[in-house]
Amino acid sequence: MVGQDVVRCLVALGLALQGLSFGVQAAPGGAVELYRYVNDKGVVVLDRQGVPPQYIGKGYQVLNDQGRVIRTVPPAPTAEELRQRKAAQAQASSDAQLLRLYSSVEDVDRARERRLAELDGLSSVARGNLQSLKLQQANLQGQAASQERAGRPVAQGLVDQLDDLRQEEARLQGELDRFQKARQDAEKTYAADRARLSQLLGTSP
Repeated sequence: MVGQDVVRCLVALGLALQGLSFGVQAAPGGAVELYRYVNDKGVVVLDRQGVPPQYIGKGYQVLNDQGRVIRTVPPAPTAEELRQRKAAQAQASSDAQLLRLYSSVEDVDRARERRLAELDGLSSVARGNLQSLKLQQANLQGQAASQERAGRPVAQGLVDQLDDLRQEEARLQGELDRFQKARQDAEKTYAADRARLSQLLGTSP
C-alpha cells in the first residue's frame, strides 16, 4: 500500500511539473509588458499596471520582458496641431475640387467671364425695373399733387399705390446691391482659384 501511495504521489508531481512547463511555453502569448511614460514631474516611469489616464495623452511606450520597445503610442495632438491638421485637410479637399473643375487657368478665366456676364445681366434687369418704377412713382406723385392743389384729399388708392411702389423700390435696390456684392465676391474667388490652380499645375499666373 505504501508503495502504491508513493507511486501515486510521484505521478501527481510529474503532472504538476508538466503543467508548469506548459505555462512557461504559453508565456510569450501573455508575456508581461512594461509601460514606460513620463509623469508630471518629468520622471520616466516603468509600470506593469499600465499608464495612468492623466499621462496617456503625453504618449508612452510598451516594452516586452526583455526591455525592448514593441509599441509606441505618440502623444495626443495639441490644439494648434489639430487646427493645422484640419486646415491642411480642408486645403487638400479644396485643391482636389479645383482640379476636378478646371484643367487649366484658361478654364478659370472662361468660368469667370460667364459668371460676371450673368451677374451683369441680372444687375441690368434690376436697374431697368428700378427706372420703370421711378417713372410710375413720378406719375402717381404728380396725380397726388394735382389733387392737393385742387383742395382735395389724396385718394386712398393713390396713397396705397405709392406705398407699394416704395416697397418694391426697396426690394429692387436690395437685389441690385446683392448682385453688385456677388460680382465683387466672384472676382475675388476666381482670382484666388486662378492663382491656386496655377500653383498646383506649375504654370505661370
